[in-house]
Amino acid sequence: MSDIPNPVATFIVGEIRRARGTSGMTQEAFGRAAGFSASHVSAVEGGTRALTSDFIRGADRALNNGGLFERLATKLGAPSWFLPWLDAERSATQLRYFEPNLIPGLLQVEHYARVVLRTVDSLTDDEVEQRVKGRMDRQTILTGERPPQFVAVLDEAALRRTGDDLGGIMAQQVAHLIALTELPHVHVHVIPLGSGLHVGLSGPFALARSAEGVWVGHLENQLGGDVVDKDDDVATLQARWESVRNEALPRRQSIDLLKEVESHHGPQ
Repeated sequence: MSDIPNPVATFIVGEIRRARGTSGMTQEAFGRAAGFSASHVSAVEGGTRALTSDFIRGADRALNNGGLFERLATKLGAPSWFLPWLDAERSATQLRYFEPNLIPGLLQVEHYARVVLRTVDSLTDDEVEQRVKGRMDRQTILTGERPPQFVAVLDEAALRRTGDDLGGIMAQQVAHLIALTELPHVHVHVIPLGSGLHVGLSGPFALARSAEGVWVGHLENQLGGDVVDKDDDVATLQARWESVRNEALPRRQSIDLLKEVESHHGPQ
């Protein structure tokens, strides 16, 4: 579960193992009730296999605890509506992100992520810091041994956003984007302001391709987000991806624009 800080994931796994032991269930019996093999349960409990939202929900079913562990994961890490997408993102071989207003989470620097999360005034300071840590942990998928091909299309307006809360941060954020483009598997394209209206202004979306070649999408809104997996809906998102990608500048020109925007924001 890549948006939950590792210590939190370890804590949840420990609590699941403890509850299983208290209930008197073997790994095999627990696995049958949760929908996983005994070897899968052993690997998760031993830390050699990632904790996923499916495993957490299976544990809640097996232990008949009213969804305790999913609530715990939500409280300490990512919102529950985001967990299925994190599973798809973590195992993806290709990722596509479009953002008209913000820098995508996988590309954010810590200070920028903190400012973005603080716009949700229902979060406490501790919750903000937990989610910042989770977001930084999540970014390790871009620097692992077998990272996905990552392509992001950003609107220039998101890069030029200013304000008292962003003082000095945007220069650092844009510099980080420029540094990431030096990775062979990371591609950042910018839609220039002069492009005017385009279909992507309806909202952000993302696409992930699994190792089996299956695409799923993700949409965020003011109330949460949804994983999109119906063929027709995924096809619509793929068509819109092609549209926004065609509005964006080529790689080299996008990097030149990023450098110009960085200088516009001044020293870091």
